[in-house]
Amino acid sequence: MKNYKYIGLFLLSLGVISCDVNNDLDPILEETGPVVQLNTNGLDFSSYVSVGASFTAGFTDNALFIQAQENSFPNILAGKFSTDFSQPLMNDNIGGLLLGGNVIQGPRLYFNGAGPTGLMATPTTEVTTSVAGNLNNFGVPGAKSFHFVAPGYGSLQALQLGRANPYFVRMASGANATVLGDAMAQSPTFFTLSEIGGNDVLGYATSGGSGVDQTGNIDPSTYGQSDITDPNVFASVFSSMVTTLTSGGAKGVVANVPYITNLAHFTTVPFNPVPLDAATATQLNSQLLGPVIQILTALGQPDRISLLEASSSNKLLLRDENLTDFSAQISGALQQAGVSAAQAQLMGSLYGQARHATSADLFVLPLSSLIGTSKANIPAPFNTIGVTYPLDDNLALTPQEQLAIKTATDAYNTTIAAVASANPNVALVDFKGLLEQSANGIAFDRYTLTTNLVTGGLISLDGIHLTGRGYALMANKIMEAMDAEFGTNFTIATNGLAKADDHPTNYSPALR
Repeated sequence: MKNYKYIGLFLLSLGVISCDVNNDLDPILEETGPVVQLNTNGLDFSSYVSVGASFTAGFTDNALFIQAQENSFPNILAGKFSTDFSQPLMNDNIGGLLLGGNVIQGPRLYFNGAGPTGLMATPTTEVTTSVAGNLNNFGVPGAKSFHFVAPGYGSLQALQLGRANPYFVRMASGANATVLGDAMAQSPTFFTLSEIGGNDVLGYATSGGSGVDQTGNIDPSTYGQSDITDPNVFASVFSSMVTTLTSGGAKGVVANVPYITNLAHFTTVPFNPVPLDAATATQLNSQLLGPVIQILTALGQPDRISLLEASSSNKLLLRDENLTDFSAQISGALQQAGVSAAQAQLMGSLYGQARHATSADLFVLPLSSLIGTSKANIPAPFNTIGVTYPLDDNLALTPQEQLAIKTATDAYNTTIAAVASANPNVALVDFKGLLEQSANGIAFDRYTLTTNLVTGGLISLDGIHLTGRGYALMANKIMEAMDAEFGTNFTIATNGLAKADDHPTNYSPALR
């Protein structure tokens, strides 16, 4: 069989070789006008505390590192609030974590001219070394809603058993501490509460929907890492968090949850990226897919699988557990046609629930490096991933799985909006709307940011978290919400908002 011609997916889909042309532009001098003094309208920023997950921490390019933390939206806000703000800084700009000297989280990504790739460096931040002193930023990457009130989430012993979070282990006040409890120990006068609910669906999404939708199960101790959190569990936790944070008279801002499937991690890989020449397509059609299509047509399923073409845009082949499984029927029909029992069984198991992708399907970013490679322990020609070997469940999000994510997200946002509306000390920022607007481009000073991977300027190289410039835009949206709710004037005050040019969209691989 002829070799497949696979073009590097990032260059194919992005059509560029530059990471951020905007960073090379000469600065444009702004016209000076009358100075407008900042009016905080009585808000007390003397003890600003941020509570949230990876966005709050400043997670960027699939890692947490010093410069990214300095560009976190809470740190940007603290600068505008003119208040001291202490963060659990990492040891380096490499990113990643060590546990007892062993790497448990790899270094950050950088753009190598073709696509995101891991930095060739070893992390130096040891989880077992606690961060000393009082903290203001309680951003814990990976935390789900119920984790913020879970005792022991920062326990080193629990971490070694897989039941704690390494980032919180570094910063927790004790083995039985909770994130919310440690935040309240700082006696906050102002707070931000962001991304609560994001990780409650993100693990399900990044695993290609291989987790469980736990709607109806109110016991989070039984959840798996990739499961969707029950909306009632979320509502109870979120409501109690806001009640607790405002109990001492503090005011704050809460953010709703975006549709995470709009992020570049799920939109970069197209449903039809497979290039084939005429000889290869003809050979696979006659020897493999053609007979399967005939059997499926006889079973009343003529549209599951299509013939391949001499084209650069053949569709991906995937396994869809929502389909009726015709493995036995395919195997039986092939054996009757003279195919060996072993090969017939293999083809039945591969294509019994297989179909070609449509534009309604989404694919996780790691698939980009797997398309066209060989599946281990599967003989040719059945082993070409996405072409003759159907994609495993963890690589694709079917419409049914996307609906589960949307339904949960909508329920979370209903709770967030209701809690914010009922509490006069709370402003709501529409982060969901921000991400939706960014899909078509959102203006930030002289730039237009989009959610495109590498070139968009908003989403970092992991396809999920924001760039430094993206976090600056998020900080500005929070201040806009404060102006609307609390009567401040950040949006019109001189230097009241963050400037796009002060915050990067990428970090050099030389930064260590």
